Amino acid sequence: MSLSISMLAVGVSVTVGVLIGASAGYIGGIVDTLVMRMVDILLAFPGILLAISLAAVLGPGYFNVVFALSALGWVGYARLVRGQVLSERERDYVQAAQALGASRVRVIIRHLIPNIMAPVLVQATFGLGSAILAESSLSFLGLGVQRYPSWGAMLDGGTDFLLTAPHLSTFPGLVILLTVMGFNFLGDGLRDKLDPTQKRDYL
Repeated sequence: MSLSISMLAVGVSVTVGVLIGASAGYIGGIVDTLVMRMVDILLAFPGILLAISLAAVLGPGYFNVVFALSALGWVGYARLVRGQVLSERERDYVQAAQALGASRVRVIIRHLIPNIMAPVLVQATFGLGSAILAESSLSFLGLGVQRYPSWGAMLDGGTDFLLTAPHLSTFPGLVILLTVMGFNFLGDGLRDKLDPTQKRDYL
């Protein structure tokens, strides 16, 4: 349950963030200014606190948790994509598409987005780890999905038996730790693979 919610939340965040960021970066002008000011305002809110507030208002539920996690999740992707599009829109292949009469929508979806997805995939991998932690936190507080098992709910359920059966909380916590670390290592590997200039030497 934790994995499925996190993957769906990250998928929604990536889709919304990529479309908004690419549109703002390519169109520019007042559209870009308004979108980036909105992104700056949303970034001022602590993400986990807003997720807790939304989950408390909407009530426990699968899609309510997904909405709570993705409500602010898209802003980081929008800022990243907007910066990538600003550098890509001046390249020859974009100028050629415009000269051939391609519409803005076609240029964004057909040409720009496929060429800027490498850093987005890396950030999405890191975002999965953060989403798992956030979903587990909501479930631990009783704001997650109630009818199905979740790592956070398991962790919460074992707190009453820490002295007599500590494994009830220990193993869900270890699974959360290992899963988040795994996605972080995957993100590091993707970053090194997709961007050799960022590759680091390990001792």
